[in-house]
Amino acid sequence: MAARRSKIPTTKYPVERFTLDNGLRVVLTPDRSAPVIGVAVVYDVGIRSEPEGRTGFAHLFEHLMFQGSENLEKLAHFRHVQGAGGTFNGSTHLDYTDYFETLPSNALERALFLEADRMRGPRLTEENLRNQVDVVKEEIRVNVLNRPYGGFPWLTLPPVLFDTFPNAHDGYGSFVDLESATVADAADFFRRYYASGNAVLAIGGDIDVAEATTLIERHFGDVPARPAPQRPDFAEPDLTEERRTSYTDKLAPLPAVAGAWRVPDPITDFAAYLPYVVLAEVLTDGDASRLVERLVQRDRAVTSLGGYVGFMGDPFDVRDPTALLLQAHLPPSGDVDKVLRTVDEELDRLATDGLAEGELARTQARMATHLLRDTDAVLGRTLQMAVLEQQRGEPGLLNDLPRLVGEVTDEQVRAAAATLRPERRASIEVIAGGHQ
Repeated sequence: MAARRSKIPTTKYPVERFTLDNGLRVVLTPDRSAPVIGVAVVYDVGIRSEPEGRTGFAHLFEHLMFQGSENLEKLAHFRHVQGAGGTFNGSTHLDYTDYFETLPSNALERALFLEADRMRGPRLTEENLRNQVDVVKEEIRVNVLNRPYGGFPWLTLPPVLFDTFPNAHDGYGSFVDLESATVADAADFFRRYYASGNAVLAIGGDIDVAEATTLIERHFGDVPARPAPQRPDFAEPDLTEERRTSYTDKLAPLPAVAGAWRVPDPITDFAAYLPYVVLAEVLTDGDASRLVERLVQRDRAVTSLGGYVGFMGDPFDVRDPTALLLQAHLPPSGDVDKVLRTVDEELDRLATDGLAEGELARTQARMATHLLRDTDAVLGRTLQMAVLEQQRGEPGLLNDLPRLVGEVTDEQVRAAAATLRPERRASIEVIAGGHQ
């Protein structure tokens, strides 16, 4: 067993950490192999943080952060990054919001100036707010309302699985909530959550640590200190009986179903959580995986199948409560009840009989390959370290993840499968209303 596990390669990306007087946490991971840098700023605020009556606000605010800042007019951020030959973006998640750039290494100071300037204060004007509300509404139309399976299952399943507003609500937002947002709301949200003490700055790639540290202190050192807000407890009880619901999607050509089960806390119970991450891949990753082989190839009960932990599909950037999800599309006359029964059968078989020879090793090798590939590019590495620092204070965990995945045992995967009982499952069925 030890010989097999030692085959999973590890990375040794260096990690330097320090905290500025204003509470900003900094992570540096130098790599002089190419003249490129990744810069990421992660704020500890996400979809779960937005107040009732303000659904979609965390994502709306991410848009506002690109509309100019204290010393920069609207679109200046775009112009300065692209003018240096770089790319940039931002994204909103359940538990954080990130902003990031990839740039030639000689543009480091430019990137630091841009991020520090909007950390001091974005331009929160009525014009910017109304404009970005319209942009977000159009995004919802394109990605959810006018698309087959829009929001399935990441928006449609949480309200079945969860009961509390932070965990269950629509993170894209309702048009009513978005339209009623005010500049005062935005200013309050910024004051509360976009504090230096609530943020992590990470820089990776072609940097000299001493020089980068000097530049960081020059640009971020005088950002006014505001403490991080107290993070609420988002915990809620597990299900004790099965929950099922369905809805008709007028644009969907085929039926679909998704199911979810709660899993252990990804932060405080990481050792118990990891086997579920591996289990999701054992069940669904590749043609040889259990559920693909049974449901797609043998029974032809579904046309496609996926499984993952975390509603947005990344198991290493979420907090509790979260879930293991399975989702499938069915042929026109597909039987959702039969699909769920078959899933239960296969989970029972795995829990009872264990894994086949080589099944776990094959899955772990694929997972390690994905992890290594995702952090090979400097921005992927920088972003991951920023989030690991933000959520765990442990950016160096990035180097250990492939090995830790490889150390999950057959017995742990079997035990995890045994907990995925029908009475703990929430599922949602999409009834096809579109033309086939």
